Amino acid sequence: MRCALSILVLLLSPGLIAAEPGKLVITPPAIGLRGHRSTQQILVTTTMDGLLVDLTREAEFQPADPTLLLASKDGTVTALRSGRTELIIRHGGREARVPVEITRGEEHIPVTFERDVQPVLTKMGCNAGTCHGKQRGQNGFQLSLLGFDHDFDFDALVRESRGRRISPAAPPNSLLLLKAAALTAHGGGKRINPGGKYYKLIRRWIESGLPRTPGEAPALEKITVAPSERIMRSKKKQQLLVTAHYSDGSHRDVTRLAAYQSNETPIAKVYRSGLIETGPIPGEAAIMTRYMGKFSTCTISIPLEGEVPAGVYGSLPGNNFIDHLVWKKLERLKITPSAQCNDSTYLRRAYIDVIGKLPSSAETRAFLSSKSPRKRRELVEQLLSRPEYADHWANKWVDLLRPNPYRVGIKAVRSLDRWVRKNFRENKPYDRFVHDLLTSQGSSFRNGAVTVFRDRRSPDELVTMFSQLFLGIRLECAKCHQHPFEIWGQKDFYSLAAYFAKVGRKGTGLSPPISGSEEFIFNKAAGEVRHPRTNEVLPPRPLFGESSPTEPSQDPRKTLAEWMMGEDNHFFPAVMANRVWADLMGRGIVEPVDDIRESNPPSNKELLDALARHFREVNYDLKSLLRTILASRVYSLSSRPGERNISDTRNYSRHYRQRLWAEVLLDGVCDITGVAEDFSAMPRGSRAAELWTHRTTSTFLDTFGRPDPNQDPPCLRTDDTTVVQTLHLMNAPSLDRKVRNDNGRAAKMAASDMAPREIVEELYLLVYARFPEEKETSLGIARIPSATSDGKGRRGAVEDLLWALLNTPEFLFKD
Repeated sequence: MRCALSILVLLLSPGLIAAEPGKLVITPPAIGLRGHRSTQQILVTTTMDGLLVDLTREAEFQPADPTLLLASKDGTVTALRSGRTELIIRHGGREARVPVEITRGEEHIPVTFERDVQPVLTKMGCNAGTCHGKQRGQNGFQLSLLGFDHDFDFDALVRESRGRRISPAAPPNSLLLLKAAALTAHGGGKRINPGGKYYKLIRRWIESGLPRTPGEAPALEKITVAPSERIMRSKKKQQLLVTAHYSDGSHRDVTRLAAYQSNETPIAKVYRSGLIETGPIPGEAAIMTRYMGKFSTCTISIPLEGEVPAGVYGSLPGNNFIDHLVWKKLERLKITPSAQCNDSTYLRRAYIDVIGKLPSSAETRAFLSSKSPRKRRELVEQLLSRPEYADHWANKWVDLLRPNPYRVGIKAVRSLDRWVRKNFRENKPYDRFVHDLLTSQGSSFRNGAVTVFRDRRSPDELVTMFSQLFLGIRLECAKCHQHPFEIWGQKDFYSLAAYFAKVGRKGTGLSPPISGSEEFIFNKAAGEVRHPRTNEVLPPRPLFGESSPTEPSQDPRKTLAEWMMGEDNHFFPAVMANRVWADLMGRGIVEPVDDIRESNPPSNKELLDALARHFREVNYDLKSLLRTILASRVYSLSSRPGERNISDTRNYSRHYRQRLWAEVLLDGVCDITGVAEDFSAMPRGSRAAELWTHRTTSTFLDTFGRPDPNQDPPCLRTDDTTVVQTLHLMNAPSLDRKVRNDNGRAAKMAASDMAPREIVEELYLLVYARFPEEKETSLGIARIPSATSDGKGRRGAVEDLLWALLNTPEFLFKD
């Protein structure tokens, strides 16, 4: 019988408690223990200087009846026998009392392999990918990765190698204990202390007859960690409390059995006991907690030292919900945002982000001279209505979908490219775009969407790609074993893959390197997916939630699309909102942008949730989402850091500079020099943004990060800068020919009657979308002869200035 008092464990968390200053707040506020030597971690919290502070390791714990209860210095209490008592907690002259009820205190609750031993093996790293959990094990002993297969691991320990690893007749002589405690030679060194709590737990399991968890036992549904978030000072400590929740409503403290991992050890490291210690560096760290394949995360925030003047955050203006949520996060970390960018910076930034193009000098002059208070919003509307918008944003998705033409055929790739661009020209809602792609049928020549199914030919290939693209869930690991950082296993993977079991194909198939034939995609009458280990036929099943049943004659992909776009599926709008945010802001709220999971938490969860919710509310209209982000004051922040945000790289206190896309750069060079690029197999005058295959030869595009055409999609670009890129701009003959072309802009300027000041001004407007500063103007004028001077020298000076401007970071980067 569970103690009624212990129900309060589920209701209170130190992450949510607003403690009175100086008051001791105890979690759980009442303790219920079941079984002899059962334990409960206690947390002691108070408020100091406006922050919740952990006192667990500093407090004094004293049971009112020491015959019922033991209390350790780390805040762990242990049951000795049945009864009721109190735990008295003291710190700094303050005292708190917690009621304790112990049931079945004279009997040991059985230790089982799944609930107790397996978590210890995971915690100590025995079944990690670097040890016995790797593909073929270590020194003849293999365990499943992170303990995802209990049956396999039990057999490996108990029955394999004639049972030599376990000695039921003499448990201390078991190799499992001898090697783990380094009492005999062990390549992995000492993993547990001889006679320690984990040693005793495994020994007790062996002495008890190696029991398994009964099949009818309550199933583990989730784990929770307290606190779930905490603001801490540098070089402070915080104890965690991890609770396992079961299907019958019961719960259990598993703090000492859970495994922990920090994603930012310099900011906050975590010990095996669940004790967090912050470092000297301000920032945020996520502490991942794992127990029996379940995960929970605690976010630790360390604000900047020093105080921000009162009223700073309250006075920050906001245009929409984005601003309020970003300002809220900055206030939490005591980060102050940069100032708003000037009009020329906003103009260039918006042009590049929305249409992938630099503004002309006339467009820049018009915008900068406008006195309209709404000119930035009016600019966004103009850009969203331009035809270049569709090409620019279609290219982002073509990168994620476009296969190698040598594999699927040139015509199929062209067909896919045209289909994607058509969808963006029509501004088709994102959910309809995905639905049409996911359920596409017909000819690879007439319906470009089916090219994806021509390229990815097995259910496992399709589910891996679609789950990553449209859910932000990376399932590759789950194809072979339990995902090491997620809850997905093989059954989840192949059950989801079963939605593609009935994808049929009619045609000659693939025969690289020449695969130019037409192929038809259709819904077959039958198809199945089997579990690779059990050979069990798996019916289609979503990763979570419920989906409507699929009729035998129905295409299962339609059922999958309905579930994917359902109201309960937060992943679908979130991953697209995150992609768009990353494109505009220089960094995703989740990074990588398509890896949304508990163990990779967003930098601002409230913001991501709000963007996803907004995207759904506007019926998945991409232009509406862009309009909202571009209207925010956060988008308009300068990239120049201040004293209190210079180290911020993930909270959007300033704009993060990005190198321009390869196509944007090349089209910019062509527009500025007035000399178009001559692409093979493309009409004369075609822009790089219009290319439909990465097979089109271009050293410039390859140098600046165009995806490898031999790479399987999705192809994610990087905005890295390299020495090769710098050398290419400085020395590439193709760029030099554009600058020095007889019919190019520099030659025409030099031959015109433009004054040197006018030439300098025009070039700065073209390259940087701003007027030159007086010092820049003076330097330019000093080098450019007047129109009445030697024509050759004048032209050379203009060309040199243009070349110099194209070789600056200000041109290469979106500021």
